[in-house]
Amino acid sequence: MITEDVLAKEYLRIVGRYYPKIGELLDGCYVKVITSYWGRPPKRLRYIGIYCSTEMMPHVQAHKQILRDVAENMGLVQVVFRNASRLLRDPKSTIKDSDPRMWLDLQWVVT
Repeated sequence: MITEDVLAKEYLRIVGRYYPKIGELLDGCYVKVITSYWGRPPKRLRYIGIYCSTEMMPHVQAHKQILRDVAENMGLVQVVFRNASRLLRDPKSTIKDSDPRMWLDLQWVVT
């Protein structure tokens, strides 16, 4: 079974190879494969989460159709864009406790 980390790295590699300008934009973002379960019986759904700073968000979202096409060709359901700046400032966010590495990576993205 392919892990989420391997899928995220492969996604970045494919985008960087076929769309180098978009790959450069994603270098300033945190990309993660998110797994969720939905339905009865539960069906596993994987999608890409792209966490960007407030300044990078419009530039990355301008290419959302290409990013979604690449994800779909890899067998992923969707691409979701998240504002890392807002996520870190949210007082109810539990990312720092539940996933400290992701929290540190988001700190790097925002600065």
